[in-house]
Amino acid sequence: PQVDSANAGRVLASDAAVFLKKSGLTDLVLGKIWDLADTDGKGILNKQEFFVALRLVACAQNGLDISLNSLNLPVPPPRFTDTSSPLLLSGTASSDVPWAVKLEDKAKYDVIFDSLNPVNGLLSGDKVKPVLLNSKLPVDILGRVWELSDIDHDGMLDRDEFAVAMFLVYCALEKEPVPMSLPAALVPPSKRKPVSVPGAMPLIPSSSSTKESHQSLPLVGILAAKTPLTQ
Repeated sequence: PQVDSANAGRVLASDAAVFLKKSGLTDLVLGKIWDLADTDGKGILNKQEFFVALRLVACAQNGLDISLNSLNLPVPPPRFTDTSSPLLLSGTASSDVPWAVKLEDKAKYDVIFDSLNPVNGLLSGDKVKPVLLNSKLPVDILGRVWELSDIDHDGMLDRDEFAVAMFLVYCALEKEPVPMSLPAALVPPSKRKPVSVPGAMPLIPSSSSTKESHQSLPLVGILAAKTPLTQ
């Protein structure tokens, strides 16, 4: 009812766009979701198609591929920033979502982590940079991977943060978009704060985002310099 105000059993593109934007996903991603959901290209979604769109939003927020194949995968409900609607709160606190990094992948990432000689269980940007550059991904994508994985913004990655970075790199290599903000499912259990507010974590960090970009700039600068790699 929140979107279908006329209760006609269908949703117009303009109404859906306003609503879907609250998911915090980029217009490019939302356009792809709309194209998949609006199967006959009429610019209107019926109830079934609208549910498909919501499900694809949930897939995108959890780092899954936006495709009809993903519809059968288990994902937490989509998260929207409008908390006035009870329908949209995911109900589970973010601390309950299972970590998206699988155990067997984590074991592989740990081996790489240890091979880079961490100091006090931390790797500096300089040590992580060759691994990131080795992926041959564009520098802006790698900069975003670093920003998302350096969860405590200390300019270093611990074992769990490094696993997030590797997970995002492999997603990007599979041509999956790197999210603009870290989905709750990707936050390592060790970094999850006890949830004091009801519902999911906010999608867009408020005042901290300016601070983050300052601290992550050195790495982007280092990456942009394209220093020769000694492997």
